[in-house]
Amino acid sequence: MILFVFSAILLFSVVARTQSQDEVHVVPPKSHQSTTGDGTEDHRALGLDTHTKPVRADVDLVLVPVTVTDVMNRPVLNLKKDDFAIYENDERQQIQFFSKEDAPISVGVILDFSKSMSDKFEAERVAVSEFFKNANPADDYFAIAISDRPKLIADSTHSIDDLQAKLAMAIPAGNTALLDAIYLGIAQMRFARYPRQALLIISDGGDNHSYYNEKQTKALAEEADVLMYSIGVFDNMPVPVFKTIEEKLGKRLLTRLTELTGGRTIAADDRDRIPEIAAAISRELREQYVLAYRSTDSRHDGKWRKIKVRVLANGAESLHVHHKKGYLAQEN
Repeated sequence: MILFVFSAILLFSVVARTQSQDEVHVVPPKSHQSTTGDGTEDHRALGLDTHTKPVRADVDLVLVPVTVTDVMNRPVLNLKKDDFAIYENDERQQIQFFSKEDAPISVGVILDFSKSMSDKFEAERVAVSEFFKNANPADDYFAIAISDRPKLIADSTHSIDDLQAKLAMAIPAGNTALLDAIYLGIAQMRFARYPRQALLIISDGGDNHSYYNEKQTKALAEEADVLMYSIGVFDNMPVPVFKTIEEKLGKRLLTRLTELTGGRTIAADDRDRIPEIAAAISRELREQYVLAYRSTDSRHDGKWRKIKVRVLANGAESLHVHHKKGYLAQEN
């Protein structure tokens, strides 16, 4: 059975890497919203058809990365397979694979290069440095910069020093196409080396220039198997001060998206905490438990399957369990 699980994981990775790269490029419309001659929106203007689907979870194998933290927000690392119970649509499933190894993952880092980050850009550089300092050296990665449009600026063919050099040379400018960048980040995961995949978003929040809306991006996140975290770089004040309504709504938006996937959004209103937060997220990605089960519902109906993970160990009532909320079963 374990051999079956590892074979399925390998197949998932191979399929993800063999998709056409032409589907990844996102080109936001010149006037913020592209239309055809009859006034309707032209989805082709982005280079990504909204009907294009990422690789979805196969109904026969469901991988669920799980992070468990205590009341002090510290990871709990001593749990065993029998300490977990997993449910799909309220029906308990048999855990057939359990791991807590520091296995490599594919990580996409989304960096806010917009004008609103002008006085926070050094904090962003520090966050990137600390994140990779605590990462697994074997991790596969790419980086996307956000401004008026998202742009892929680095991948694993470049060194981390190359990425740091680009950050040192960059000058924040333009608007924030945050949702377009998340869309591009998920699409880029089609070429990921590893089946475990995550996005880290570093931004002051808010979107004022995207083609895709929250509903479309949320639907894409539900279909993808990509864990999302975000660091909200807000003003260095005891209480966050939002300069625009987009920034205020952006915090809520990022929280909804990250929690849907099993990750979370951490507000770094005190910039002195950014290195600590970035390092903690990097370690958290390495210290996750990975549970896998074969669904008792064998239908390939394309419907949403809700997932719930419980910890059964002593003192579980004081622990926080983070995991993705569900998945879409693959249609025949």
